[in-house]
Amino acid sequence: MNSAGMTRAGVMAELISGSHLMTLEQLPDAVASRAARVGWPRVLIYLADLQQEQLYLLTARAGADPGDPDAQPSCSVEGTVAGRAFQLGRILPASAATQGEWWVPLLDGAERLGVLRVGVPGAPVEVDQDLNVLAGLIALLLVSKREASDSYSQLVRRRKMKVAAEMEWQLMPPRTFATDRVLVSAIMEPAYQVSGDAFDYALADETLHLSIFDAMGHDTAAGLTANLALAAARNRRRQGADLLQTAEGVEETLTEQFAGRRYATSLLAELHLPTGVLTWTNYGHHPPVVIRGNRTVVHLSCPPAPPMGTGLGLPGTLRRDQLEPGDRLLLYTDGITEARNQDGQEFGLDRLIDFLVRHHADGLPVPETLRRLIRHHLDYHHGRLNDDATVMLVEWHGPTPFRPQQLKALVGLPASAENL
Repeated sequence: MNSAGMTRAGVMAELISGSHLMTLEQLPDAVASRAARVGWPRVLIYLADLQQEQLYLLTARAGADPGDPDAQPSCSVEGTVAGRAFQLGRILPASAATQGEWWVPLLDGAERLGVLRVGVPGAPVEVDQDLNVLAGLIALLLVSKREASDSYSQLVRRRKMKVAAEMEWQLMPPRTFATDRVLVSAIMEPAYQVSGDAFDYALADETLHLSIFDAMGHDTAAGLTANLALAAARNRRRQGADLLQTAEGVEETLTEQFAGRRYATSLLAELHLPTGVLTWTNYGHHPPVVIRGNRTVVHLSCPPAPPMGTGLGLPGTLRRDQLEPGDRLLLYTDGITEARNQDGQEFGLDRLIDFLVRHHADGLPVPETLRRLIRHHLDYHHGRLNDDATVMLVEWHGPTPFRPQQLKALVGLPASAENL
């Protein structure tokens, strides 16, 4: 490693060491002052709002003047270079008029957080792998601080949030997750008013656990039902229960709490990553769909049991299906397919699948495809949804791992420096 590299490594180590007692509000100045010493002048942190429509500047105090006339307080995800870097996961020049200034994607694993702006006019910054490392470190520091920071929530939320939605977002896993064999991405709207939908996934050894819930109603009680169902499923699953035992645990929990007055439809599934065997069970929910070869649609089926919480005591049925390498498994709630526009027309499953197929052919990262899907869905309904709409897309690569560059393209991760 050359001396510049060692200096940068030392600065990053200093950031890590200093972060233990650092607040989120102290992070921008701590990063900027240290980065400037090793050839990264003016590092600005922009975070995506909850609906991924805008990127907002993180400052030492909420709404504070950053003290830099070129530091925009916000920029749109649509129609800006910063937004394009966020959408595609690429390091892009800040403008065609200047050299050495960059927008750098900011990701925690596969979760998109925002972008960095690095560089000032007249002091060009070289694009190298260290720039990706800097962004990765900042992302890790952000994630380590945001759970204890209301400032983070206040920055990324642009409207008042319902109590039920507050519960939902605290319980949800990251919207995107990837390993060398599988990619999971999900999206949920209306972000500030969601109450009855919930999704979950978790990896245990070589099995990916998946679940989606749709609780009755659109009020705080629906949020309580969905949260309780998801927590009960996690609790049973983490004790080693199989799918039917997990479903029984959710049924018992909801029945005990609501005495049959509240229920949730659900689909629980396990994907064995070495073989692609999908085991699943259905409790009054829409069955999943497989998009194969980006053209063939396979509708899976399983005799449905009653929704969870009805107290009817009817057992579920296990179904096993074999996925093929490259298959995309689609799970969704009826808020995405059955919602009607002002003309009374449903969005429909065919429209949903067609959108996913067309945008996959465009080569967009999966998280960006889902972001555009939900924007399209909102436009179709003129910005007003009467039901929660949730989509979860799972791509299984097959028994062999993804090629690194292929996975980066699917997720929207920055390319290695030698490919920039």
